[in-house]
Amino acid sequence: MTQFRPSGFQILPMVVKNLLIINVLVYLAQSTLKLPFIEDTFALHTWQSPLFKPWQFITYMFLHGGWWHLIGNMFYLWICAPSLETSWGPWRFLVFYIACGLGGALAHMTTLYFENESIIREFYAMDPSLQAQYQGSFIRILNVPTLGASGAIYGCLVGFGYLFPDDIIYFRMIFPMKIKWFVIIAVGGELYLEFQNSAGGGIAHMAHLGGALVGFLMVYYWKKNNRRSIY
Repeated sequence: MTQFRPSGFQILPMVVKNLLIINVLVYLAQSTLKLPFIEDTFALHTWQSPLFKPWQFITYMFLHGGWWHLIGNMFYLWICAPSLETSWGPWRFLVFYIACGLGGALAHMTTLYFENESIIREFYAMDPSLQAQYQGSFIRILNVPTLGASGAIYGCLVGFGYLFPDDIIYFRMIFPMKIKWFVIIAVGGELYLEFQNSAGGGIAHMAHLGGALVGFLMVYYWKKNNRRSIY
């Protein structure tokens, strides 16, 4: 069993280091400038929203909703991703990271689409006077942004857990635990919250699950069919 600890920033592999830098710089711009157009333009919006743009499938994973959101995601990127990039090389790791983020976005967008369809039908079935009364709330619901690297991070957690199951990770950034148990608890918790319809706190549980699923499928396929490129 390996006691895994984050390496110093200066010796992190290239892609991981740059992802950390970009995420921190983008959040500093968000929190300092406080310009609404940043989230309106670059956070992910449901297909039914007038704010939706195709590039948001990529850009949403570089925005965060607060310092703790950023710190949590970057902590687990720092712990899990260096081993993956070192094993695969920078290009393959970057493809993996982006694919997990896209998988999270697609899973979340699909869920939002079906949730919003019933709201849209109810709104347009209203009397016009009621539509005028509730139009502001209706638009706010459709324009709720989704942001964060969590889909990609869950993919990295699953990939790390699959390849290095007995290495140590820190639950809540404090308590040491084997990564295989951490992944089971984390993914199981997301499944429970999603099927309990617990979207509390604005957390996109389906985005986490989508990223985790894509991460598992990619690592499983690569390990089975291209073993030398992983180890």
